[in-house]
Amino acid sequence: MNKIKNTLFSNRPVTIDNNSLIMAIESSCDETACAIVRGGREVLANVVASQIKIHEEYGGVIPEIAAREHLEAINVVIDEAYKQAGVSGDKITAYAGTVGPGLVGCLLVGMNAAKTLALAYDKPFIGINHLNAHLAANFIDTDLEPPFVALLVSGGHTQIIKVNSYSDMQIIGETIDDAVGEAYDKVARLIGLPYPGGPKLDKLAQEGNPFAFKLPEAKVGEYDFSFSGLKTAALRLVKSFDGKELPLKDICASFQETVSSTLYKKVKHALEETAYSQVVLAGGVAANSEIRKKIFSLGDFGYKVYAPQMKYCTDNASMVASAAYFFENTFDNIDVEVFSRVK
Repeated sequence: MNKIKNTLFSNRPVTIDNNSLIMAIESSCDETACAIVRGGREVLANVVASQIKIHEEYGGVIPEIAAREHLEAINVVIDEAYKQAGVSGDKITAYAGTVGPGLVGCLLVGMNAAKTLALAYDKPFIGINHLNAHLAANFIDTDLEPPFVALLVSGGHTQIIKVNSYSDMQIIGETIDDAVGEAYDKVARLIGLPYPGGPKLDKLAQEGNPFAFKLPEAKVGEYDFSFSGLKTAALRLVKSFDGKELPLKDICASFQETVSSTLYKKVKHALEETAYSQVVLAGGVAANSEIRKKIFSLGDFGYKVYAPQMKYCTDNASMVASAAYFFENTFDNIDVEVFSRVK
């Protein structure tokens, strides 16, 4: 796979091929990350500075604090990435950065750092859509190639995507209200779990009875999702105990069973309708134990199932570098600006 990109100060072309080194920076929310990846699949360096401990006391990410923390960490993670990969800046073929969606102040830190490096070394700059990067996490250390059906589940997005080729992707279904990760965090909060609530809810659910409580599954479009009603039903269930001790494990397990079953049925239907033989799980919520288990069970029907390694599920820069290498719907203009919502 070869791409030809011009450098920034001249029309001197740069070929991006299997031996190319792409350095990428990710700073869309509360992780400052830098990675160097060869040929879109081989990770030479993967550095992540997490801010979870900082935001725990607030019960969520504070954008202004997150942006300041990115400024503190950005040079450290870049230097560490060069060190891990054993290369210098002039050996990098192209520089990439997440340009959206995400928190604008946070995105600006990482994107401007990547642009600066590209300008300093006269290399191409490649701007990346954060959601595409989550899909590309599945290319790391695998032989995955399109076409495939993808389930993208994160804190802000829930989508079923037909990936027909590296340049042709079609969203065929998405949430009409709360995203999966958002629903997890809200339910976790209402039952008293500390931030970040989603992973803690998942852990409790593994010890509970998934059929203890019948929770509603929204009837929406063929491939679309709705989780606001489920969140409300969980709230009513909690209130029904009227001060009595909550069966937390069973509530978590019942909630998780409803969510994971809904996702599973919609994805299976999409696979049957598209006749694609491969399915991909992506996004931060791809680390959820039950969602992962159900999607992998599609292998029993002959489908080839991919999901990123756990360290590549949550925000990281390796997936950004992989997206820069494989996907053609990138932002190659140095003048590109960050954006907070999906374009």
